[in-house]
Amino acid sequence: QVQLVESGGGLVQAGGSLRLSCAVSGRTFSNSAMAWFRQSPGKEREFIASINRSGSGTSYADSVKGRFTISRDNAMNTVYLQMNRLKPADTAVYYCATGGWGESPSDYDSWGQGTQVTVSS
Repeated sequence: QVQLVESGGGLVQAGGSLRLSCAVSGRTFSNSAMAWFRQSPGKEREFIASINRSGSGTSYADSVKGRFTISRDNAMNTVYLQMNRLKPADTAVYYCATGGWGESPSDYDSWGQGTQVTVSS
């Protein structure tokens, strides 16, 4: 059974940075594309970024392009999301996902529990 555990969320001032991590077990990590999504209260879960199995290909939502960077360490079975120049609008619960590919939550079959990111103005 695959398990995904996010960490690294917290409270940060606008303009600051955070790095989220997602540790994966129970699946051959190097065979799996990975993605990050986020969800704010009352809103749909939103695609943020994805990375292919080798790490050679990435995709970003327009809202985070140029500020966020997704990366992976296949030796550590971990995917990261480096978030820079954070804005209050980035406040959300951030989730990592695997078991698929695409920009819709329904494209993925496995999810972490989420980590809260709060950006104060």
